[in-house]
This record gives sequence, structure tokens and C-alpha cells, in this order.
Amino acid sequence: MGENNENWFRFFQFEKGRDSPSDARNVLLVIAALIAAVTFQAGVSPPGGVWQDNSPKNETDPHTAGRAIYASDGTAFYVFLISNTLALSTSILVLVSLTYRFPFHFEVFVATVSMMVTYGSAIFAVTPRPDTKYRYVLLAAALPYILRCLIQMFKKYRIKVKEFMSPPAAIAA
Repeated sequence: MGENNENWFRFFQFEKGRDSPSDARNVLLVIAALIAAVTFQAGVSPPGGVWQDNSPKNETDPHTAGRAIYASDGTAFYVFLISNTLALSTSILVLVSLTYRFPFHFEVFVATVSMMVTYGSAIFAVTPRPDTKYRYVLLAAALPYILRCLIQMFKKYRIKVKEFMSPPAAIAA
């Protein structure tokens, strides 16, 4: 029984000789687009919705119309907001990377940047102002790009170190 499950799992994994890079790119594009759509919608329409009215002045748990109801649980709301922003930003990085040097790449880039700006304005609009920790949300949005740059720099550094450490071809012969 366990062997069949393992074979099934392996059957659907990417295999270099069997699957083309184009097929792999297409699958990643679909997955990244789905993640971007879901996370964008979750940020624009937060779980639980938004308050429809202002609370009376004498209420112990004050709220403002148009602000996220979920934000009344501060820690949970920020975990949601940061995780959602990280997922959206990462999926957009994948979309932009996989469409690089393709027709209309510039237009895709402009659209995704515009979508991130729209997302940012929407989450800032529904997040209560007094205790907002925007720096964490902005860091979550920038983190995938920072990590990708660091990985690329490390790869280039590793290649240069290998070239420096290996003996020249003339001496080795």
C-alpha cells in the first residue's frame, strides 16, 4: 500500500528527461497566478470583512467603519497580513521571473507592480491606524526580492572563488 502511494507521488514529480522546461514553466506560471489571485483577494477583502459602522463613543472595543474586523485580534491579524503579503510578493516574483524576455514582459511587469501598489493601498485602508506595524508588511513584500538578489550574488561569488582557486589550464597541463 505504501509503495503505491510513493510511486504515485514520484510519477507526478518533475523528471528531466521526460518533462520539458516549457511544461515546467507553464505549471509554475499557473500556480503562481493562482497564489497571486487568492492572496490579493484575501488582502483586499480580509477574513471577517470590515466594520460597517463606527462604534459608539462609550464602547470598550472601539472600531471605525471600513476597518478590518479581524484586526481586533492584533497578533493574529498581523500574522495573516505578513504571511499573505509574503505569499503575494513571492508569487509575483515568480511570475515576473518566468516571463522575463518574453513578449509583453514590460507590460506584465507594469501590471504586477500596479497590482502590488493596489494591494498595499487596500491593506493600508482596512488596517487600523494607531498600532499599525507597516514596516513588517513592507519587509514581507521586499523579502523575496532581497533573498533572490542575495542568492544571485552568492552564486556569482562562488563561481569567482572557484575560478580563482582552480589552477590555470597552462600550469595544469
